[in-house]
Amino acid sequence: MTDSGFTHLDARGQVRMVDVTHKQPTVRSATVSGFVACAPHVVEALRDGTVPKGDALALARIAGIAAAKRTPELLPLAHVIGVHGAVVEVSVEDEGVRIIATVSTADRTGVEMEAFTAVSVAALNVVDMVKALDKGTTIRDIRLIAKDGGKSGPWRRDPA
Repeated sequence: MTDSGFTHLDARGQVRMVDVTHKQPTVRSATVSGFVACAPHVVEALRDGTVPKGDALALARIAGIAAAKRTPELLPLAHVIGVHGAVVEVSVEDEGVRIIATVSTADRTGVEMEAFTAVSVAALNVVDMVKALDKGTTIRDIRLIAKDGGKSGPWRRDPA
C-alpha cells in the first residue's frame, strides 16, 4: 500500500502495477457466472442446434478458455500468471444461456479477473452467434461466485 492508501497508485498518485515479485506462489481459484438472456426462439435454436452460424455453445466454451489466458492483454494492471486450469460450462436454460467459468493457478496473485474475462468473452461469443436471430439478446449478471487461496482466503457469494 502506498501513502495514498491505494495499492495501484504510486507516491505521486500515478497508476502502477503492484509488484508481486516477493510473494510466494499459492494455489488459487475463482469462479464467475454470467447469463445471456435470449428470446424463446433463440433458446429453441440453441437447444436444437439450429443456430445459423453453428455450434454457439462449443464456441463460447473455447472462446472463454482462450480469453482467460489472454487477460493481461486486456487489463493493463493484471499480472501475467500461469492459467493452470480453465473450465467454462455453458448450459441452455429456459430464458437463455448460463455461463460458469472456474480458473485456477499456482501463482503469486489471484485469478478473479481471468474468470471474469472468460465469462465475459464466452457471453460475447453467444451474442455474436445469435445476433442474426435476435438483436435484443442481453448479457447480464456477471459476478464472482467464489474464490479460494491467497491472503484473503476463501470467499463465497451468499446464495440469497
